[in-house]
Amino acid sequence: MPIGSRRGRLLAATFLVALLPGLASADGGWVPVWSASPQPDWGADFFAPVSIPRSLRDQTIRQVARVSLGGDKVRVELSNEYGDMPMVVGGARIGVAGTDGAVVAGTDHELTFGGEPSVTIPPGAPVWSDPVDLPVKALDSLAVSLYLPEVTPTTTWHNDGRQTAWIGAGDQTSAETVKADLTTNSRIFLSGLLVDAKEGARSVVLFGDSITDGDSSTPNENKRWPDILAERIAATGANVSVLNEGISGARVLTDRMGVNALARFEQDVLAHPYADTVVVMMGINDIGWPDSPLTPPGTQAPTAEDIIAGYKQLIERAHAKGLKIIGATLTPFEDTFEGGPLEGYYNPDKELKRSAVNEWIRNGGGFDAVIDFDKVAADPANPKHIKAEFDSGDHLHPNDAGYAAMANSVDLGLLGVAATQ
Repeated sequence: MPIGSRRGRLLAATFLVALLPGLASADGGWVPVWSASPQPDWGADFFAPVSIPRSLRDQTIRQVARVSLGGDKVRVELSNEYGDMPMVVGGARIGVAGTDGAVVAGTDHELTFGGEPSVTIPPGAPVWSDPVDLPVKALDSLAVSLYLPEVTPTTTWHNDGRQTAWIGAGDQTSAETVKADLTTNSRIFLSGLLVDAKEGARSVVLFGDSITDGDSSTPNENKRWPDILAERIAATGANVSVLNEGISGARVLTDRMGVNALARFEQDVLAHPYADTVVVMMGINDIGWPDSPLTPPGTQAPTAEDIIAGYKQLIERAHAKGLKIIGATLTPFEDTFEGGPLEGYYNPDKELKRSAVNEWIRNGGGFDAVIDFDKVAADPANPKHIKAEFDSGDHLHPNDAGYAAMANSVDLGLLGVAATQ
């Protein structure tokens, strides 16, 4: 990992606000309204293949993202977080997304970087585009097109995007619809969208694993629980953005599908300039991965106390930055991946560990508040197992109905949002 990359977003924000004050909004800043946490390529020795091309050259990629808060101006954040060579963006554009990645006529805008139509992003660094005059409303979807003229290894990505991206030959950034040679449901290089911050703007960050990332939700329909929570908040008129910083496979203490929570907390939570609240839902993979094909034989399994010690570190760091930190309980996982290639993820001893972790989240007194997703998802007849009507089929990840129930169970007051504004 390039030196300094964990601090990239914070340094970029500080640098740009300091050197480019004329580009900031009336109250002096830019509020993130969508995010996708960068993660590294996990290597050929892992059980799951990487679902994107290993590199791009003379190709355009168009990606769609739904913003959680509106504004009059928009900027794009790109990331070369895990690159080991400079990344050349030969051209980029943004517009309101229509059907199947088309750009709505009259909304297409060129993106520039320091006034230039192209930019070279150093290894380990993010970059922000210049502001674009593009009024957007909360829950609008935007299409971002990048042209990559040179050989560009796709070493910085977000695996579980749940949103189609289109990849086609040549520079198609200004095309209404990309003529695609292939598609992917992953994110590549696109890590954030920001709007000009209005008075009182703030962000809630949802920091988690695949259940926050929305694994098993319907692609292209924004059915993750963070999406539905954003819809609830938008309906109140609150000036609050919702940032999904989940990574499928993420763990509190160990790297692989994304770096561990303690390592990425600075970039993915604390560096967001308008964040005042973070919800943490992570730990089930720390429990489930050992003694399964996901980890090498003999891997030392963390104890419940180890996971709780990790939570305590996150709590201390959040409080040091003045953030409220809310713990979300771990949902049931009995029989997860049973009969499949990842069998071994669940056993009764692991269930005891989950129970101990949840007991501490609820009653340990460390978190400022608790969201009890375990209670929402559990089958009343067998609390170790997810409700059948919420089960995507793998006994771990909720389906769309399960994610909706989770989001609708959240007391908005915990997030500082009144039912009506």
